[in-house]
Amino acid sequence: MGATTSVHRTIDAVWRMESAKVIAALARYTRDVGLAEEMAQDALVAALEQWPQEGVPRNPGAWLTTTAKRRAIDQIRRRENFNRKVEEIGRDVQEATPDASEGIEDEIGDDLLSLIFTACHPVLGTEARVALTLKMLGGLKTEEIARAFLVSDSTVAQRIVRAKKALADAGVPFEVPEGPELAPRLVSVLEVIYLIFNEGYSATQGDDWMRPELCAEALRLGRVLAELAPKEAEVHSLVALMEIQASRSKARTGPGGEPVLLLEQDRGKWDWLLIGRGLKALERAEALNQPPGPYYVQAALAACHGRARKAEDTDWQRIATLYQVLAQISPSPIVELNRAVALSMAFGPAAGLALVDEIAGEKALQGYHLLPSVRGDLLMKLGRTKEAKAEFEKAASLTRNERERTLLLERAAACD
Repeated sequence: MGATTSVHRTIDAVWRMESAKVIAALARYTRDVGLAEEMAQDALVAALEQWPQEGVPRNPGAWLTTTAKRRAIDQIRRRENFNRKVEEIGRDVQEATPDASEGIEDEIGDDLLSLIFTACHPVLGTEARVALTLKMLGGLKTEEIARAFLVSDSTVAQRIVRAKKALADAGVPFEVPEGPELAPRLVSVLEVIYLIFNEGYSATQGDDWMRPELCAEALRLGRVLAELAPKEAEVHSLVALMEIQASRSKARTGPGGEPVLLLEQDRGKWDWLLIGRGLKALERAEALNQPPGPYYVQAALAACHGRARKAEDTDWQRIATLYQVLAQISPSPIVELNRAVALSMAFGPAAGLALVDEIAGEKALQGYHLLPSVRGDLLMKLGRTKEAKAEFEKAASLTRNERERTLLLERAAACD
């Protein structure tokens, strides 16, 4: 029993590392991401059945790929219109053994990049793109994705099935877009990765303030993408942003799991190695000399905090200026709300409150708990504690995260 359990743990680790490559290699041959993912899962089941008896093969990734390709041949043979594809794949694996690795790594970079662009295709809704990316590129099980986003297993399974069908129905090609198509498609890819990171960094609902496994997965995907697309400044910028934000993880919660706000964090707990990696990624983005995009500006903002060894060393005037630049590149009320915080730190709470009151009527901010939270903080600094208490209580009623709700109610009580 112990040996079988050990092999199953090995299989799980191999799957996490190799599944994206297996699916990508299969998709290149079948031109069908849904079929590729299905055959990869079949190969995983075969590994669970065979490896405990036969032992883990010398090259586990090659074994999975070859086994999955053979299953794809059997599947395609049943379809009369796919004879040509059968011949193509058949020639490729006719002489192969499950341990063979010839050719698998040759085009894996292009295959992975194509898989990333396919899973994040804008023809899919946001939730579908996130689920499909975590399944195909992260190797996460359906139940793991469901647990991370606090939804049922069946909900995630349906999202993935519908996503694969939508890609097939739309005839989405398995390829890296070129020319004028690249920029908008890259935006979609970066959005998915950052959504995954943000849900891990500040969970929108549930009992936990953070979900580190999602942060780690987003960072891994970002680093892979940076290696596959080294000439895209926004890719390096997003990696820089995530590295620097992730560096604060251990300082963001107290002993009981309660949130600790940025200016109150023990910076000795920050991971300065991650900050260094983030600053290097930002330098790589700058070296490409491309027009600044939204992720570049956000990374530059994060760098202002990352360079400050003490909270009082933070360059708030630069941060306020960068938010103004971000508002021009990517205007939104939420950016303005962040700019209000920066203005309050640079020029006093009254300056920040003036901007908050100016944008309070924006439709996008209605029901957004950070609006009353920020307003409450500024009112408290101005000594208007009765008004501040009401704002903190309103913010607590709007958030869906229990840890954040507790913090906001504590701040409301402190106003008394």
